[in-house]
Amino acid sequence: MIASLGMYDMPALQPANDRFWQAIRARLGHGPEQLTRDRDLWEIWQAPDLLLAQTCGLPYRSRLHDRVALVGTPDYGLPDCPPGYYRSVLVVRAGDRRATLRDFAGARLACNEGLSQSGWAAPMAHLAGNNARPGAIVFTGAHAASARAVATGQADIAGIDALTWALLLRHDPVTRDLRVIAQTEPTPGLPYITAQTQDAVRLADQVAAAIGDLNAGDKHTLHIRGLVAIPASDYLSLPPAPPAPDAG
Repeated sequence: MIASLGMYDMPALQPANDRFWQAIRARLGHGPEQLTRDRDLWEIWQAPDLLLAQTCGLPYRSRLHDRVALVGTPDYGLPDCPPGYYRSVLVVRAGDRRATLRDFAGARLACNEGLSQSGWAAPMAHLAGNNARPGAIVFTGAHAASARAVATGQADIAGIDALTWALLLRHDPVTRDLRVIAQTEPTPGLPYITAQTQDAVRLADQVAAAIGDLNAGDKHTLHIRGLVAIPASDYLSLPPAPPAPDAG
């Protein structure tokens, strides 16, 4: 069996994620002894022996929804978002004198990857709605790398998952060189999934109970408050993302 909590698993969070997984495993009474951290995410998400993993909303609705079972969506208590929802913050260099999104029309957008709701789909929709479509895309492979690309001048603007941004504010000094210029509308957050052969309802109950078992320190570290049942239809009803160009 495979278990992975790799979407929010920067080094500072790994001990808390390990304890979270042990709490889930204790509730279930079975499961792998350790989280998987050394395999490709797509391989993990589509593994026939997947017990639990977290994916992004865009991969879920574009490729995974008919191949996996939806377990639930963690609630991270993000400001101005319904429980279980999140948004992107659009960040620029702190010293950039451009004041509005419209000023960034034709700018270089740093993006973690083209199948990211928070790094690609939501920012692109928001920029287009503000007549600020980018002129070039710089693919970075990770939200933290997108933040650094903007800070160092390799890009001008980036969409960062709001929880990742909160974690970066706590753990990464790169945020001192950045400022938030806008936020996207909230969308359903990153869901937990399991293989279709698993009992997703029982798994959801045990994950929710395990969240309650966490000590206050680990809840604070992970920003986690509970588990929300967001219907698959809420993910699938989001507008399609624009196709991602080749990395450049």
